[in-house]
Amino acid sequence: MSEERKRVSWDEYFMNIAREVATRATCDRKHVGSVIIRNRTILSTGYNGSARGLPHCDDVGHMMEDGHCVRTVHAEANAIVQAAKNGTNIEGAGIYVTASPCWNCFKLIANAGLTRIVFGEFYRDQRIYDLAMTLGIELVDMSKKA
Repeated sequence: MSEERKRVSWDEYFMNIAREVATRATCDRKHVGSVIIRNRTILSTGYNGSARGLPHCDDVGHMMEDGHCVRTVHAEANAIVQAAKNGTNIEGAGIYVTASPCWNCFKLIANAGLTRIVFGEFYRDQRIYDLAMTLGIELVDMSKKA
């Protein structure tokens, strides 16, 4: 007997890719991946890891400040930087992130002109909800979808 396979939605598809991107993360405190897309096309990806040329947390340990590891560049920031480095216009695009953006990454996302944030779990900063509404950025919490 063949098992019927359910085709995943576009949100699930791109979130699955973000989860795969997260497997490249180099800070074992939290693996985060992100994918920037427009018109169902991947424009850029990023994961949390040390600045280029510096050692990784997984190799030398964490650089802790106020209970957070600050050695890494966050996944969202890396995806935005990779797009800029490669000359890819991301204005008006959306971003899929395995964990909701921290405050600093949220501001980068807003300034990059991204209009939709889809995240897999809520992580840390409630301010993004109010500011997203004020800025007209759509927030989608995938953890609340069955």
